[in-house]
Amino acid sequence: MAVVIIILKGYLLFTITVMLIYTIRHFIFTINRLFGEQKIYYHDLVDTDQKRVTVVIPMHNEEKVAANILEYLLRTDYDRDKLEIIPINDFSTDKTKEILDDYAASHPELIKPLHRTSGDRGKPAALNEAIKRASGEIIVVFDADYLPPAGIIKNIAICFNDPEVGAVMGRSIPINTRANALTRLLDLERSGGYQVDQQARYNLRLLPQYGGTVGGFRKEAVINLGMFRTDILAEDTELTYRLSINGWKVVYANRVECYEEAPEKWSVRARQIRRWSRGHNAVMFNYFFPLLKSPHLSFREKLDGLLLLLVYLVPFILLLGLCDSLTLFFLGEMEIFSGIYFLIFIGAYNTFGNFAPFYQVGTACLLDGLSKRILLLPFLLFNFTYNLWYISRGFWDIVIDLIASRKPKWAKTERFRTKTPKEDAI
Repeated sequence: MAVVIIILKGYLLFTITVMLIYTIRHFIFTINRLFGEQKIYYHDLVDTDQKRVTVVIPMHNEEKVAANILEYLLRTDYDRDKLEIIPINDFSTDKTKEILDDYAASHPELIKPLHRTSGDRGKPAALNEAIKRASGEIIVVFDADYLPPAGIIKNIAICFNDPEVGAVMGRSIPINTRANALTRLLDLERSGGYQVDQQARYNLRLLPQYGGTVGGFRKEAVINLGMFRTDILAEDTELTYRLSINGWKVVYANRVECYEEAPEKWSVRARQIRRWSRGHNAVMFNYFFPLLKSPHLSFREKLDGLLLLLVYLVPFILLLGLCDSLTLFFLGEMEIFSGIYFLIFIGAYNTFGNFAPFYQVGTACLLDGLSKRILLLPFLLFNFTYNLWYISRGFWDIVIDLIASRKPKWAKTERFRTKTPKEDAI
């Protein structure tokens, strides 16, 4: 029994150490955004020679939103002679094909649908096929539910004038924040993740993450690296690491904003984050050692990349840590530190550990000029617990995938849009 107690206490100390490491990370990013030097994106460059761009939109049963995004893209201010739009009908069984064909008939010089009826299903496979057909040297990707502003393609493409840039990521902003409590909480999460986390990593010359939508990549780089892997759900995270490990830069553009539809049902959100966790942890298992061995990355880039790789493993570690704590509590063995050291530990842990991510969210609200949203912060405690469970299940999914040699299947996120948002709504 004594050996079991030692193991349980050791794991609890391990969990606490992991949380404190991520606490320091959250704290550094928050301080940087509040008081640090902010790295300027490429907005101020004058692009007199626009690059050829292909906009790709993967779609599976997207009849609710397909027309919306095409209408918004038709308003772009990018040179039409250097632009093509490839909406991908990926095995749709609704009216997506008919909608795409109607727009193609009206704008044949610009919209060139790709109808997929064979091969692997899912976004990575769809992107690979679109890349083979694309005439642009830059591929810009939007998910089907997004509403791109007129200048966004130009602002994404401009950074590829830097020959070291392999991918660029913009910022997603939910447009349906007033739908219910869930969309409001997701808006807070998005704000903290982009406004603080991503921008701080860009400021500090670490590893910003390409997010798979509201962004783009250099076609030649992706082709040379072997295209997208179809056996990993998180094709965006996988591309981030493959580019970085091979010497390409991934940059973040905080002012390149695009509007999305956040999930309005908790069940839909659960499936979404479980899929993200499954895909992200697959990348973690594949790129842990290649990241550490890369000759193109500095020590701090490798450290940041490692912490980002493990971010979807931490909830599983924490969940086991909570079970560990309960076991020690009922065994009467919770004492690890004693005296003044115990008080210092509890104070530091609760102040900076449990609530460190909330500091990022609060800071993001202030930077966005929406300080009243801080009042919603206490409700993120429920969201945190909810995410903890489903992210942990996603980690277990990938473990089973590896043990059983099971290939994960892609699944789309349910849409809720009933009408086209008005222009003045954004």
